[in-house]
Amino acid sequence: MSDVVAHANARLGAALDALRGSTGLVPEVALVLGSGLGPLADEIEDATSVPYGAIPGMPVSSAPGHAGRLVMGRLAGRSVVAMQGRVHPYEGFTAQECTYPIALMHGLGARSLVVTNACGGLNPAFAAGDIMLQLDFINFTGQNPLIGPNDDAYPRFPVMFDCYDPEYVERARSAAIAEGIHLREGVYLAISGPAYASRAELRAFRTLGADAIGMSTVFEVIRARHLGMRVLGISTVTDMALPDRDEHATGDEVLAVAARTGATFRRLVRAVLPGLE
Repeated sequence: MSDVVAHANARLGAALDALRGSTGLVPEVALVLGSGLGPLADEIEDATSVPYGAIPGMPVSSAPGHAGRLVMGRLAGRSVVAMQGRVHPYEGFTAQECTYPIALMHGLGARSLVVTNACGGLNPAFAAGDIMLQLDFINFTGQNPLIGPNDDAYPRFPVMFDCYDPEYVERARSAAIAEGIHLREGVYLAISGPAYASRAELRAFRTLGADAIGMSTVFEVIRARHLGMRVLGISTVTDMALPDRDEHATGDEVLAVAARTGATFRRLVRAVLPGLE
């Protein structure tokens, strides 16, 4: 084991000890709640909430719509740990730092991960307010959280085929039907940000097969799969990122749409959770 890996594991161990001192809960499912989607964490019962700044080694988000708390408790009959907000590369964090919370939640016991985000719709059949089930991703950030020394407990070259668990995808489809929720499906493409994509980039991304675009999520999925976690991805389409539009949505408009669709999003996640292992 390299000194870098040993140091990272020691830092992670200190954070885990601190959190276990706050609660005896062993989470089954981890949740990452993206821009404007954090209110789901307020529905967690018997909750223990810890600010990111109080967790050793934990990066602290400065992005709007990200509260920056780790919430542990019960939701829809499952023991969960939820990130109420994430950190992004455009805030100055490395890909490794962005995924430290994934390793932390895995260390607490979670073996399933639900990642969520607010995204721009590239598929012209979509509309603002739609909910999209992520079927695959395109990492266009130029970064990867696994670059550097590898912990020998995990694979050096993890395969990203079926990065979103096919069985979980089917369960999400069934849950949406049962709840009467119209669910879109597609490929999520990530850029580093903070600049939004140009018109030419949007056209290129659509040609590549992307249905939605954002500035998060793929690092977390890569790290989770490296750790052996099963992953489900859900996006809220908060604006349409179409290259021929006269104007681009603002950050405030994105958060407003996420808030309006929040009840449907929360209902879907609650319906899906009991079927995850």
